[in-house]
Formats: sequence, structure tokens, C-alpha cells
Amino acid sequence: MSLVRVHSFSLSIDGFGAGPNQNLENPIGAGGLKMFDWVFPTRTWQQMHGEDDGETGVDDNVAAVGFQNIGAFILGRKMFGPVRGPWPEGPDEWKGWWGDEPPYHTPVYVLTHHPRASLEMKGGTTFHFVTDGIHSALAQAKQAAGEKDVRVGGGVSTIRQYLSAGLIDELNLAIVPVLLGEGEHLLGGLNLPKLGYECSERIEGERAMHVRIRKRRD
Repeated sequence: MSLVRVHSFSLSIDGFGAGPNQNLENPIGAGGLKMFDWVFPTRTWQQMHGEDDGETGVDDNVAAVGFQNIGAFILGRKMFGPVRGPWPEGPDEWKGWWGDEPPYHTPVYVLTHHPRASLEMKGGTTFHFVTDGIHSALAQAKQAAGEKDVRVGGGVSTIRQYLSAGLIDELNLAIVPVLLGEGEHLLGGLNLPKLGYECSERIEGERAMHVRIRKRRD
């Protein structure tokens, strides 16, 4: 059975999934990049960026699983880029943080309030811009994924919307030893047990603790 998954989502000890003041220079907000120190050295990350080395171990295993059996991604607009309002055209057209060949290699459904034509990139990634909400994006992603899983990549607001609606089957968090103090809180105000979720696994990695939260199957 295909699943809707959040995987390897980095979270500070005080519960923030992004720092404050996100912009072009600070895509994860002020101090937010520190939450990714666990994944940058892994072989999975290094190979995604054209390198042949990188560390193996628990953190690398977790990062690698996050890309297995994925047939489509869902992203929020801030996860795609810092652009606000209507999409610019011409030389100022924004095509994502990742250059000409993004790391997804699947259809990607970007939540936005502003229409935009689909954007086909190298390596099999095509960005589709969805203006009619999370349920529509999920329906399209599931259809594209077929028997494979749909990965909700973030950011915080997008994951909270899908969690609040009980639409995520697995939430895999990488909790890192960093305090941000402020920013976007992932789970604040969400009653996960009431929504049907339980913690099913904890694995201690080299630089992060990996926690799996699953939707109960009654």
C-alpha cells in the first residue's frame, strides 16, 4: 500500500522546523541551516550533489530511505523559493533552489495561490503548481505516484496542514542538538494523539535522533 510520508524533516530541540526571517540568503531562516549538519556529511547527500564520498552509518541510512519508493513530492511555496505574490516571468523567473537538475526526479506538486505553467527540469523533475489546496495536490500526487509513496517535503506550514487533516501516514523527524529560539514551530498546538498518531520508533544517529510517528491503523 502506498503511503503519504514526511521523511528526514530536520527539527531543532525546541521544536522549530525553520528559523525566522527566511529569504534568499537564509532559505531556512536565520540559523536554520544548522539543523542540516546531520545530513550534509552523508554519502546520500554528497552523491546527490555529484560527489563520490561521504559518511555512511545511521544518518546516511535514514537519508537514503527518504528517497526510496517515492513516486511524487508535495512542497509548499516557501520550500520551492523565496518569491511572493505573482510569479515573475522572463529573466527573473524563479526555478527553485536547486539549479537545472533538482534532486527529486519525480513530479513535484507545489502549493501556491498564484497560477503558473508546469516547469520541466533535467533529471525527471517536473514542478506542477497547484492553486486549489492540499487535497487537490495530494490527489494529483497520488495519481502520479501510482503504487509508490508520496513524500511531503515541507515546509512547516505545509506539513502542519496535512497533519491537521490526518492525511500523513508517517512523519519521520531528524531531531538535531540545536536551539533556534524562534521561527516556525512544527507541532505547537497540534494534538497528535487525538489526530490518531503515535510514536513507533526512535533511532540514535551520529548527529541526530530519528523519530518515526505513524498514523494508527484501527
